[in-house]
Amino acid sequence: MMELELLNEQGQATATVQAPETVFGRDYNEALVHQLVVAYQANARQGTRAQKDRSQVRMSGRKPWRQKGTGRARAGAASSPLWRGGGKIFPASPDQNFSHKINRKMYRAGMASILSQLVREGRLQVIESLTVDAPKTRQLAAKLKAMSLDSALVVVEEVDENLFLASRNLARVLVIEPRYVNPVSLVNFKKVVVTQGAIAKLKEMFA
Repeated sequence: MMELELLNEQGQATATVQAPETVFGRDYNEALVHQLVVAYQANARQGTRAQKDRSQVRMSGRKPWRQKGTGRARAGAASSPLWRGGGKIFPASPDQNFSHKINRKMYRAGMASILSQLVREGRLQVIESLTVDAPKTRQLAAKLKAMSLDSALVVVEEVDENLFLASRNLARVLVIEPRYVNPVSLVNFKKVVVTQGAIAKLKEMFA
C-alpha cells in the first residue's frame, strides 16, 4: 500500500489515505497506454459512412468514344473508378467495423498505468468528498476554484442529482462515477480528482 495526500474542499492537506500500489504505483507502459487509447477511440466510432462502387453511381452506361482511332486510351464507361466522379474501387460500407479487442488483463494494467503516472506527475488529487446543497453551478464552481481546479475530471463514489445538474454547465469539468472512467478522459484532463470513497471502487476495478 502507498499513501496519498487527502485534501479537504479548500484544497488543504488534512491527512493521508491508503491506496493500492497495484493501481497507483505501477510502472508506466507507454505502448500499452497508447494501444488502450487507440482502441477506446476506435470502439467509439460508428461505421455509418457509405461510398458507391461503379455500379451504384448515376452515370450513363454509354461508351464515351469509340474503341479505336481517336488516339486516346480505351474507355468503356464514365463510371470507371479511374475517372473523376466515378465509383470507388473498394467503397466503405455502412456496416464497417472499427472495433479493437483489448483483453481484460491488458485493460486493467493500462488503466492502472495511467493512474500511476498521474500520481507521479502530481495531476491526481484525493479529496474527502464533493457535494453541493442545491443544483447550482455557482456553488460547485466556487468549490473547484477554492481547490485551484479549472479543468478537471472528478470521480466520485456516486453522482447524485444535485451534483449532476450543478456540473453539466461547466465546460471543462466532468463529474463521473468510477464505472465510467476511461483512458481518454484520464489523459486529456489537466487534473483528476478522486474522492476517498471512489478509491475503493477503483481498486476493485483495476487491482
